[in-house]
Amino acid sequence: MPTRKEPKASKFHPGSMLPMNQLSEKRQQIIRPVLENPREFVLLNVRDMASRLAIAPATVVRIVQGLGFESYKSFRHYLHDLSVTSSTILDSMQAGGNTPQTPKFLKGSRKQIQENLEYVVDHVDLHQILNVAIRIHEAKRILLLGGDMASALIEYMEYHLTIAGLPVMAAVNPGRATHLVRSIGEDDVVIGISFRRGLRMTIEGIQKARENGAYCIGVTDSVLSPLARFSNELVIVPINSFSFAASYVAPIALIELITAAVGNLRRKQVVDRLKEADHEQKHGYRWYQAES
Repeated sequence: MPTRKEPKASKFHPGSMLPMNQLSEKRQQIIRPVLENPREFVLLNVRDMASRLAIAPATVVRIVQGLGFESYKSFRHYLHDLSVTSSTILDSMQAGGNTPQTPKFLKGSRKQIQENLEYVVDHVDLHQILNVAIRIHEAKRILLLGGDMASALIEYMEYHLTIAGLPVMAAVNPGRATHLVRSIGEDDVVIGISFRRGLRMTIEGIQKARENGAYCIGVTDSVLSPLARFSNELVIVPINSFSFAASYVAPIALIELITAAVGNLRRKQVVDRLKEADHEQKHGYRWYQAES
């Protein structure tokens, strides 16, 4: 059995920015529009931001350092993550530009899908995935939390873990989440999936589960997600899209990796269960049979 490795710390931790009260009242007023509207400032270099704020570039640097950032570059990374968590579906669609030609729009959309998948290939840590799979394999119970659009991801993951014979439960509405989290304890694993600002049901569920001693894993699109505050470890995947809905190709790919790792850890149990299901899959009443 592979041993668990402690998850690596995120490069940009949500606690990297110091409280605003570390700054003078005047400097708080200067930087507040940037933090409240990060999308308007995230692409600006230090001189352009200084011009927008009507202050000297050196003052911008001093304010950024006063907030706890090593450099302006680090602050821009923070603004990028902040703009991701605060964006809406409308923001995502407008980011695709105003392209009336459908073929051109579809090419851009296909390119975005490709970039989301490439992120999984290039940036998702396979050691972390293995650690998550071992946690799932060893857990007394597994609780999956996620609502709204993420409910599709929860049901997809639950189905796969059920095939593997694991004691998995899923909650995609607030009432069920509240009742299930109450019984979660130290031997259990809770996986919460929520993106952007975070769904209240999922965030509060993870928070309560962590208080109860469960090992909590957050799946989201930014280290600034509120999931980061209550999860033992965080897995980041993008959901960028030009459409009116978030793209879940990367989260689906992540779930595929996790369930593949779980299946390999439980190979004997999974094979035994599939042998039992084999006859039903070939001859069961659920499947269409041609009259030949």
